[in-house]
Amino acid sequence: MGINVLSEFDGISCGQLALQRTGIVVDNYFASEIDKYAIKITQKNFPNTIQLGSVTEHKSWKLPKIDLLIGGSPCQGFSNAGRGENFDDPRSRLFFEYVNTLRDLQQKNPEIVFLLENVRMKQVWQDVISKYLGVKPVKINSALVSAQNRVRLYWTNIEGITQPEDKHLYLKDIIEYGDVDREKSYTIDANYFKGGNPRSYFDDGKRQLVFEHQSQKRAMVKVGMASDIKGMDIVRRVYSSCGKSPTLSTMQGGHREPKVALDFDYYHNLYLSEKEIEEMKIKKGAKTFSSGKSEGAIQFPFTLDRKSQCLLANGITGNHRTTNVLDDGIGYRKLTPLECERLQTLPDGYTEGVSNTQRYKGIGNGWTVDVVAHIFSFLPKRFYEPSHQ
Repeated sequence: MGINVLSEFDGISCGQLALQRTGIVVDNYFASEIDKYAIKITQKNFPNTIQLGSVTEHKSWKLPKIDLLIGGSPCQGFSNAGRGENFDDPRSRLFFEYVNTLRDLQQKNPEIVFLLENVRMKQVWQDVISKYLGVKPVKINSALVSAQNRVRLYWTNIEGITQPEDKHLYLKDIIEYGDVDREKSYTIDANYFKGGNPRSYFDDGKRQLVFEHQSQKRAMVKVGMASDIKGMDIVRRVYSSCGKSPTLSTMQGGHREPKVALDFDYYHNLYLSEKEIEEMKIKKGAKTFSSGKSEGAIQFPFTLDRKSQCLLANGITGNHRTTNVLDDGIGYRKLTPLECERLQTLPDGYTEGVSNTQRYKGIGNGWTVDVVAHIFSFLPKRFYEPSHQ
């Protein structure tokens, strides 16, 4: 017999995967999740998962004695990168549903073990959570076990947790193709499906990009696009620079702007207004030139061998004129779903079966599996005994 686990805000069940990776036998895994795409991913990988619905209905659940309660309550109201509304955000108030569930489960099993994950936040909010749970959080950066910088707080009554051993995994080692300018990826969040641009990447430090030089021969010219039947993806018809027959590729999410791949012969066709050009010139000291089709274009020096220096400031999302091209014939793209899976230490293809938009969301909302597996490795010995119950 194994243990009984309840996972609230289960997402794509990274916690279940971490338990499996740790070698802990699970008898029943109860999941509280409302996102139908996340549930689909979970059930594909763990068909025996018992789905319970919304965490707000926990009073009606008929559960056996639960040995382990895990969860990562929504963090939008807590995040230092967000609006910072704290517990006034309805999503952040779901934390108290987790607390109420824990109190109820403790009535049946005073020895229940719990784990709550959340983002970095202001100390005053962190202290409130610590007060309710009775423990202070352990801070772990996923960079120790993956190629992603992802600092998270873990509140748990599991004792003796140390920092994971550095596995020395780097972004360049997990990408399918292209070049990167840093050792570790920026944090992948649920909005990563919208893609990024050099301005947000280099000025704001978010939305990881991968770069492609002319020598990689992966450039294309966009000639048209159309939405698919469900409206989830954009299908782009592109021609290769060598003139071969057209192929189809997909671009997910965002505001339906044509985030096109470019032929490097036309990399100067960057459409910016005169005002935007002047602003960039003042800010970066850029050189400009005329391309015939546009009012002008701007260039910045760029290198791929070290941390980012200054870069072409395009991707003006406000006017939907984003182009995927940089100075000196360097193109850029967002990470693929497969690459994002690797950043979260998920198995390759774990999220296949839903649209790429939903894959990005599920991965961004999920846990870094190897971090949680490391935490579970400190569970009491009784969790590893076959005759636990």
